[in-house]
Amino acid sequence: MKVLILGAGQVGRTAAYHLSREPANEVTIVDTNEDVLRELQDRLDVRTVAGSASYPSVLEAAGIVDTDILVALTSSDEVNMIACEIAHTLYRTPTRIARIRASEYTSRDKLFSEGAIAVDAWINPEQLVTEYIERLIHNPGALQVVDFADGKVRLVGLRALRGGLLVGQQVRTLKDHMPHADARIVAIYRNDRAIAPTGETLVEEGDEIFFIAARDHIQRMMAEIRRAEEPVRRIVIAGGGHIGFRLALQLENKYQVKLIERDPKRARACSERLENTIVLQGDAQDEELLIEENIDSTDVFAALTNSEEANVLSAMLAGRLGARKVMALVNKPSYGDLMEHRSIDIVISPQTVTIGSLLAHVRRGDVVRVHSLRRGSAEALETVVHGPADRSRVVGRKVEDIALPDGSSISAVVRGERVIIAHHDTVIEEDDHVIMFLVDPRQIDAVERIFQVE
Repeated sequence: MKVLILGAGQVGRTAAYHLSREPANEVTIVDTNEDVLRELQDRLDVRTVAGSASYPSVLEAAGIVDTDILVALTSSDEVNMIACEIAHTLYRTPTRIARIRASEYTSRDKLFSEGAIAVDAWINPEQLVTEYIERLIHNPGALQVVDFADGKVRLVGLRALRGGLLVGQQVRTLKDHMPHADARIVAIYRNDRAIAPTGETLVEEGDEIFFIAARDHIQRMMAEIRRAEEPVRRIVIAGGGHIGFRLALQLENKYQVKLIERDPKRARACSERLENTIVLQGDAQDEELLIEENIDSTDVFAALTNSEEANVLSAMLAGRLGARKVMALVNKPSYGDLMEHRSIDIVISPQTVTIGSLLAHVRRGDVVRVHSLRRGSAEALETVVHGPADRSRVVGRKVEDIALPDGSSISAVVRGERVIIAHHDTVIEEDDHVIMFLVDPRQIDAVERIFQVE
């Protein structure tokens, strides 16, 4: 499959990395910065073209004529939309995806309806990150929380701690503790190595555990793995940019929210648009300011400025001063590996959050949702099963009879409104939504082939 990526920024580079790892993909990247393109070509198996992403001559040089998927991820909404329009009008590119940040565009559905602007799907990284952080705040103790089947099912990652009912016991005892709950442990990481959980697997303190459960059973399942945390009441957000402002707007009617913004003009703009949030003009790295604002009684401190160095330092300072949980928005994967589970409780990677939404549109078959996990080292996806049985390797078969690649497993099945936690004898039916966990995302090509109708 030929994929053309426009824009070699953070999101574009992450998309190129994930897509170029799959043998079936042939990836080309367009950007105006030749130094960045040279670096990408040295690190990844991709082709690069220097030039403006919206010029037909540049698109032709990049191979738009026989491109299967155009992914426009430049920093300009307008360039992304124009590139999609040109790709459709001149070259009839089958699938066109655009990064669009401005709500002035995305709030008007008619702009992207059939016969209007030729964008098949749009993604807004800031909105995706905001929703992701909101889910983490609503589920204290979780490291990752992702939705499937319109929120009916959630996959949660968290660290096993003393006080959890299952810690020190075998996985099979879960059914004794929760006989009627729809939940299952799908993966365990111990010392950064994946363990395929069986009934005899012993849950140890410090394990990073991923479980899947019906939405109503999430909190009960979390209590099995770690002592339940106090509910969140007080939140401090550092940074009043796109993400910080959106998050305050989403949370201010449910929690006590304070927002710290360094720029006086931006702070004033935020205070005028937020009704129940206390907006403070100042530096979140100012120790005196944090102490004055009672940081020691804060439940969550979220550092969401445009500077990852400032985010790391302010989160570390807030944690040292007594904030119960600290989060930091960090772009460099190496920063995340260094900081997470040490000085900072949760490191949020915008690229990891965004790439899942993008991959859902790129994957073959009827894949409706993809989530990148553990900074890209694992993946979970939701796919719709199609029949009939005589043309499918899946329909009418038990889970144990489906030849899945090593490291991949069927975790749950959503059938209409019913959530079924998958076991070895669960039979897959036509139109089921199947949720899978992949320890190695490079196996996705083999998984897609299994679910395709012959």
